[in-house]
Amino acid sequence: MYLTSQEIANRWGVSSTWVSILCRKGRIEGAVKSGKTWSIPEETTKPIDKRSAKKKTSKAKFRFVDLFAGIGGFHQAMRFLGGECLMAAEINEECVKTYSLNFKTIEKEIRGDVNQIDPKTIDKFDVLCAGFPCQPFSKAGAQKGFKDKTRGNLFYKIMDILDTHPEVKFVILENVRNLADKTENWGIITSELMKRNFYITEDPIILSPSDFGIPQIRERVYILGIRKDIRNEKILTNGYIHKKDLQLDKYYKKCKMGDAWSILEEDVPDEYIIPEEQELMINAWDEFRIGTGIQILGFPIWLDSFGLGEDNDQIVYQSQGYDDMPDWKQKFLRQNRQFYLNHREFIDEWVNRYSMRNRIKLYKKFEWNCGTDVTEMHNCLIQVRQSGIRAKRPTFYPSLVAMANTPIIWDNSKMHYRKLTPREAANLQSFRADYKFRGTDATQYRQLGNSVNVRILKILGKSLFELAKNGWDGEPDDKNN
Repeated sequence: MYLTSQEIANRWGVSSTWVSILCRKGRIEGAVKSGKTWSIPEETTKPIDKRSAKKKTSKAKFRFVDLFAGIGGFHQAMRFLGGECLMAAEINEECVKTYSLNFKTIEKEIRGDVNQIDPKTIDKFDVLCAGFPCQPFSKAGAQKGFKDKTRGNLFYKIMDILDTHPEVKFVILENVRNLADKTENWGIITSELMKRNFYITEDPIILSPSDFGIPQIRERVYILGIRKDIRNEKILTNGYIHKKDLQLDKYYKKCKMGDAWSILEEDVPDEYIIPEEQELMINAWDEFRIGTGIQILGFPIWLDSFGLGEDNDQIVYQSQGYDDMPDWKQKFLRQNRQFYLNHREFIDEWVNRYSMRNRIKLYKKFEWNCGTDVTEMHNCLIQVRQSGIRAKRPTFYPSLVAMANTPIIWDNSKMHYRKLTPREAANLQSFRADYKFRGTDATQYRQLGNSVNVRILKILGKSLFELAKNGWDGEPDDKNN
C-alpha cells in the first residue's frame, strides 16, 4: 500500500515539502512519482538526518537563527529566554559592525545576503527568527508585497530554509503594519507555513510598544508558528494559534501622561541641543499659542493661508486657488482665514517681530495636539517636520522611523530644547542599557528605526514557547522595559 507525501509527513512530524525533497534525492526507497505527487510505500522508515548538529557548548535551552538580523533586537530577546544564536544573516555592513560589537563572544557566525545562503550549510536549530524586509509592504514604498521580484521573494527564502530544516519547532516573524492590510499577503503567509506543518496565528498579531507601557506608538505585525506535532493539543485544537492562547492580556499596560519622560537619560551632551533658529521658532509659536488663546484647535495653523494684511476674503481665496480645492481643503482655508481675522492685531505684530514672512515653510506651520492637558510647551513632545512644528502630549513618542527625524524635548538642566539621543531611542526599543552602538548618530537612529522592540519579542517568544507540550519556564524581564 502506498501513502502520499502529506500522509508520510504527518506520520514523521515533518513538512510534506521535505518529504518530497527526500524522494527527489532517492533517499526514500520505493518512492514513485506520478505527475506532481509522490507515492511512498507505507512500510518505509524515516531516513536518518545527515545534516551535522554541533554539540552544544553552553547550557542553552534552544538554538535559533537570526535572519535579516539588523542590529540584534531578536537576538537580545531570544538570548534572554535561554537561546543560543547559531547563525545570523544581515546584508548591511554597518549593522553587522554593531551586531558583532555586542555579540562577539556569543555569535558563531554572521553571514551576509540571505539569498546567498545554502540552507544545507546551516546546522540544526529550533527557532527561526526573521524581521524580513518591510519595503514591499510599507506605505512609504510601492506596496507590491509578494509581487516584488526581489525583496518580496525573500519570504520564500525563509520557506526554503524551513524546507531543509524540518526540525525547527518555532517561527517568529515581524513586519510592518501594512502587511496585514491585504488579505492576499496574509493568505500567502498562512498557506506557506501551514504547508510546512506549522500551526500559526489565525489573524495577524498587531502590537505596539505602547500596548505594554513603553512610550512609543509603533504598530507592527507579528507572525508566530509552532510545529504541529509539538503543540499542546489541549490548547491548540483547530490548526491555528488564537490571540487569546498567547495570554498577552497579563502584560498589557496603558501609557499615561508623563510616561514619555521615563526613557530620558541624565547628563546628555550639549551637542543634542537643537539649532538656535529652530529653538527660536518653537518659542515663537509658544508665544503665538498663548497670545491667541489656543487650547482645543481642530485644524493646523498655516500662516500662508491667513491672507496676512488683506481685508477682502475673496481675494485671499482666489489667490490660493480656492475653487479648485477639494472640500476638506476649502474648509481648512476658511478656518485659517477666520482664525487670523479673530486675532489679527496680535498676529500682525507677531509676524513682523519674528520676521515670519521670510521663514522657510515648515516654520510657518504649527499644530497643537495637546488640548487642555498641557499648559506649557516645555511639557510637550515636539516634532519639527515638513508639515510644521507639532506639539504632542507627553504620553508616548511617535514611531521611530528609519530616518533622522527625532522628537524634541525640553531639558531643564540645560534650559534648552534638545533632540532625543540614540541611547534614548534605544530605550524606546527596549534595548539593554549596556548595548553598544557604532557609526554616526544618523546611522544609529536609522538602525534603531529599522529594529524590532525587544520587550515585545520577549513576551511573544515566551508566550509561544508555552504552547509546546512541555511548556516553558522563562520569564520576560519586567524591569527592562
